[in-house]
Amino acid sequence: MKRYILVLFATMTFSYAGLVNGIAIIVNDTPITLYDIDVKMENENISKPDAVGKLIDEILYKQELKKRNVSVDIFDIDAQITKIAQQNKMNLLDFKALVRQQQNYKQFTQRVKKQLVHQKLISKIAKGKLKFIQEEDTKIYYNNNEDMFKIPNTIEVMAYISSEKQLLNQLKLNPMLQDKNIQKKKIILKQTELSPQVKYIANSTKEKEFSVIFANNKKYNMFYILSKKDIRTISYENVKDQIFNDLMKKREENYLKEYFETLKITANIVILK
Repeated sequence: MKRYILVLFATMTFSYAGLVNGIAIIVNDTPITLYDIDVKMENENISKPDAVGKLIDEILYKQELKKRNVSVDIFDIDAQITKIAQQNKMNLLDFKALVRQQQNYKQFTQRVKKQLVHQKLISKIAKGKLKFIQEEDTKIYYNNNEDMFKIPNTIEVMAYISSEKQLLNQLKLNPMLQDKNIQKKKIILKQTELSPQVKYIANSTKEKEFSVIFANNKKYNMFYILSKKDIRTISYENVKDQIFNDLMKKREENYLKEYFETLKITANIVILK
């Protein structure tokens, strides 16, 4: 009797494993298992149809990368990070230090790698097939979105300084915190006098919000943005290249989306379960 129960249990376990790991869909010879679908649903809190759709998209994307021999190495990543630093008018060491203060640097480099792979794929797929943005388009965009190109000449902040980073983190959670190890002072920041690092932090933080914590003069610093004053509009000449790049990126993304929609229609997708 005991042996029968053990055999029955083993059979049930094997059948369950087969159900969980069984192949549900095949996309151009690449399988998607029931387990893959369950994991996607749980991790992203989405429905089964959405999970299946995302998994199919991911497989088609990976297959296209392989087909077009798209890859990125450490030198590509370093060059891109240097470019991002230059765009923010910061030297590479300061930019890397700023990133490390805000987030996990390894995760940041992984995101840069993913973006580079995406850009290379777009370049290969859309090369010679996209109409370039004309200057008339960039001018229209600038005139219709002037608020995007406004910047304050002065920023009033409450500056918090401490040798203990954890204290500033606690202050973020409890703005009423009083601690003798936190120096507090109200200051006026002027755009023309700011270092690239401080300018980036102050401009990217919204009013009535705390900035990221950053290192300066061997101590930890944090701003609370009280107000941004004397707002001016950046001239078209200073942002036209940025607008061109942004509009081209949107055009490329739309083309890529349409490309993969067509790819999904023509793909050999077999639904088994």
